[in-house]
Amino acid sequence: MSNIEDKVNEILGLDTPKNEVVEKKEFKAPVPRKEDKESPDIDNDYKYSRENYYNLIERGQEAIDGILDIAKEGQHPRAYEVAGQLIGQVAGTVDKLQDLQKKLKDLKALPEKKGTSQNIKNALFVGSAKELQAMLNKKDDDVIEGKTENTEETNISDK
Repeated sequence: MSNIEDKVNEILGLDTPKNEVVEKKEFKAPVPRKEDKESPDIDNDYKYSRENYYNLIERGQEAIDGILDIAKEGQHPRAYEVAGQLIGQVAGTVDKLQDLQKKLKDLKALPEKKGTSQNIKNALFVGSAKELQAMLNKKDDDVIEGKTENTEETNISDK
């Protein structure tokens, strides 16, 4: 220790500690993440989120039990109000867990829909009118596949 710390400890009447040994403890995550190298990120994220939601729900239920015991002992309206809010938050977490299921289902269904036709609402052609006409004529020829019929046009005013 430095002289300043020794003097402050002396003034305050504290003993100066000699060679304190500080033990380092490893930090352990509350929910270990299990990563599967073979499955895609979507599955890993889903599993991790699901484990966290389950953990939050379990802790919330423990907290609800504790706050309800306190509310029963104290009979204070504020304790019951807090219990009600906590119940609402746990219910919201359960809803989020159900939404997670739906989102995973939507994400997995998304690649399957790529082969289906999609509606194009706003299409913009960049080019001249001549190029557009040529493209449309070419498209008509491709659709008919060379089977064109010669039809005679009749003028009604001649008759």
